[in-house]
Amino acid sequence: MSELCDLTAIEQRRLLAAKEASAVELLESHLARIDERNPALNAVVSLDAEVGRQRATAIDSEVAAGRDPGPLAGLVTAHKDLTETKDFRTTYGSPVFADFEPGFDGVIASRVKAAGGVAIGKTNTPEFGAGSNTFNPVHGATVNVFDQTKTCGGSSGGAAVALAANMVSIADGSDFGGSLRNPAAWSDIVGLRPSLGVVPNLGAGSAWPNLGICGPMARNVDDLALLFDVLAAPEVLDPLSRGMSFPTPVEPVDRPLRVAWSDTLGGLPVEADVLGVLHAFRGKIEDDLGWEVVDAEPDLTDADECFHSLRAWAFSTDALMGSLDSDQRAQLKETVQLELNEGDAMSAAQVSQGLRQLKSLWRRTVGFFDSYDLLIAPVTQVSPFPVELEFPTVVAGVEMQRYTEWMMSCCRITVTGMPAMSLPAGLTDAGLPVGAQLIGGPWADAELLRAAKTLEPLRG
Repeated sequence: MSELCDLTAIEQRRLLAAKEASAVELLESHLARIDERNPALNAVVSLDAEVGRQRATAIDSEVAAGRDPGPLAGLVTAHKDLTETKDFRTTYGSPVFADFEPGFDGVIASRVKAAGGVAIGKTNTPEFGAGSNTFNPVHGATVNVFDQTKTCGGSSGGAAVALAANMVSIADGSDFGGSLRNPAAWSDIVGLRPSLGVVPNLGAGSAWPNLGICGPMARNVDDLALLFDVLAAPEVLDPLSRGMSFPTPVEPVDRPLRVAWSDTLGGLPVEADVLGVLHAFRGKIEDDLGWEVVDAEPDLTDADECFHSLRAWAFSTDALMGSLDSDQRAQLKETVQLELNEGDAMSAAQVSQGLRQLKSLWRRTVGFFDSYDLLIAPVTQVSPFPVELEFPTVVAGVEMQRYTEWMMSCCRITVTGMPAMSLPAGLTDAGLPVGAQLIGGPWADAELLRAAKTLEPLRG
């Protein structure tokens, strides 16, 4: 029974549908793996096995009665600890909310539950998702599956590690500046930041726009599409929701693609070990697939200023953080206080400028994709660093001035508005994973998945 958790989510779902395995058996397999791996990795938090057992038993009863419990029936998951859940506390990684029980399910948790998913707890995240190193004073640090002295990235680090260690079947993450893509790259899994509005946003932040987007994470492209199809249904309460469908298995592309390739996305420093893996991956694309790969990148002028201003604005206008008094704000980590203070100090003119830059970046990038089917770039500029280090201060010999500066390879793509995902590309000489960032054109989420499915066998 313990081997069930090592199967793909697609295969787990097939076994349950064929009544060759039960939801309870699948759950117990995952719980055994959690007992084995989680004490060292610390990916799953607020674990409540009995909630999962009650849910799995109900799924089995539905199947026995001849009813279909949904496309995710029996699949084991844990929700990111920024997602509100009725059955598990939601701490946001913050001591201010260490005992918070929302009493309701957010849109991600409710959709997964309605589709038959079996949640067993939460996945760890840095405080309020700030920074790409998963640690907080409530639950501690989550470490990398490949080297437990290293970070797993963040802020969806717990989700990525839980998947990589086969402690869950599928997982959700969220991404503002790479919070979903970075940990996927460093855990050798797949993570997708969808186009704006594809996955509904009903959270406490602004919807006009909100650059923090929830998305699916999985061990392979087909598993990711299975979850994505559930998350991406339209939602009338989200004014930007458009909805898409993603059938499984994902069909590979049926023609050679014209690929734009960028090592630096406008001159960013990138460590040599990361580039070495990506260059080998590029060679396979050209040699094994025969795709045309051209050095090119969109005009990313003002991307950094746009990202930093709209990120600070998003923090300061978030209804949850806006409800904190001065004593509570003083308990938050320095980087969260930095974002809040900068956002509070922003003028209407600065916000307006950021929004104009966002619009210009969208239009320029849309024009760029008139000539290319796909853009490939680094997900991360460095390989996983020591978990005790909050963030890198030097990248490829260049000093970093801000806690997000080392991850601009993702942040710059965020403000283009294009869908982007991390696909495993290979391992460094030190045995640490590197992800290739696949970026699609406007609203090309389905096409991006098809490209990823085609590229997936090339991983090192």
